[in-house]
Amino acid sequence: MGEQHVLKKKSLDLTQGNALKLIIQFALPILLSQFLQNLYNSADSIIAGNYVGVTALAAVSSSADISHLLIGFFAGVSSGAGVVFARYFGAKDYKNLHTAIHTTLCFAIILGLVLAAAGILLTPLLLRVVACPEDVWDEAALYLRIYFIGVLFSAMYNVASGVLRAVGNSRDPFRYLAITCGVNIVLDLIAVAWLRMGVAGLALATIGAQLLSVALILRDMLRTTDVYRLNPRELHIDKPTLLTVLDLSLPAGVQFAIISISNLFVQRYVNLFGSAAMAGIGAAKKIDRYVGIISNSIGSSSATFISQNLGANQNDRAFRGLRVCLMICGGAVLLMGVPTYFFAPVVIRVFTTNPEAMAYGVAMVRVMMPLFYLQSLSQVFTNAVRGFGKARAVMVLSLLGMVGCRQLFLNISMRLNFTVYNVFYAYPIGWGCGSLFIILYFLICVRPYYRGDRAPHVHGR
Repeated sequence: MGEQHVLKKKSLDLTQGNALKLIIQFALPILLSQFLQNLYNSADSIIAGNYVGVTALAAVSSSADISHLLIGFFAGVSSGAGVVFARYFGAKDYKNLHTAIHTTLCFAIILGLVLAAAGILLTPLLLRVVACPEDVWDEAALYLRIYFIGVLFSAMYNVASGVLRAVGNSRDPFRYLAITCGVNIVLDLIAVAWLRMGVAGLALATIGAQLLSVALILRDMLRTTDVYRLNPRELHIDKPTLLTVLDLSLPAGVQFAIISISNLFVQRYVNLFGSAAMAGIGAAKKIDRYVGIISNSIGSSSATFISQNLGANQNDRAFRGLRVCLMICGGAVLLMGVPTYFFAPVVIRVFTTNPEAMAYGVAMVRVMMPLFYLQSLSQVFTNAVRGFGKARAVMVLSLLGMVGCRQLFLNISMRLNFTVYNVFYAYPIGWGCGSLFIILYFLICVRPYYRGDRAPHVHGR
């Protein structure tokens, strides 16, 4: 493939222009995509709770952290690989960008097949890990086994959307997600409200929507004349390129996966309080994801902004982008968190009208919202430090805070006073500890090294 490419309007160069305007322009489609992704994921819970019953909602909620284990792994791999893509794009190194795209997508297909099979086989073990109750077990196992079939599609979509975002095109992934979200909701309603297929119908509808999302984004990559064009005949594993990508993507993937495993053990505590707690807390966690969409999208944007500017040897501009991201997130927490705190009963009622389940959900929301800026700090600094090429450090420090400190708190607090409020506080404690460790690392090890505009080496340390 030749070195020269003509940049089309779908690519967005983040190395020139007003940083605030560019970050908002880039982040807005990601924000809308995450909103739709949450709606896409919430559709199963809303329809299960309203058309099937509280045990079906509990089954979907109990399965959520398990399914997020593999999906989170691929999201992490995509995030880390995106740093490599963005660095090559910023440096105008289109030959290596082309090789990295084809190598990573090929790797994702292979790994997706392996992990989908593993997930189906290990479903009973995973449900035992989270102490799934007997009255929920059969529905949870059925939902989860069907859901795992779609992991391959999730893997391919995550990598492909990561490619587009790395070159500044965050609009097309949003468009495709909007289409598939609508399709998923329609299929959910047909399968459950009309065909009465229960949780199996919910899982099958999700797989259908995931397959459509992959078809749409690959169609774009096959037809484009931009720098991210996909040529199926060139899908292969280039070993040096794969090692470079894995150096940044595997730590991110492992980080997401281990945090998901940690959440399985948190879910185990939740399940001890019964199906009403499972349903209510599952609903509260869905609300948490909606409130966090701005900080999550700005965090993702910070990684791409920083990576492109480091590739262009504009380190000072990279730091300026980080400051802009922190400022936006501060305003976002006030905008989203305050109304959610006061209207918690209203938003929880969307998922369930069961009084006991609602009480659990409202209580959790009102514990998390006053402390939600800790989640924003965690998102922005985790992605920013990964954008600076320090993926391994991010992995270790995030796991120490988000997993180690959270599990230690639960282990001690549950022995002293067995109350569901310990579960509620475990989430902001994990955010706070993870943020503290990564911010200290950034101040001591990252900022001094990148002072001045000099080209850094792409690595994962």
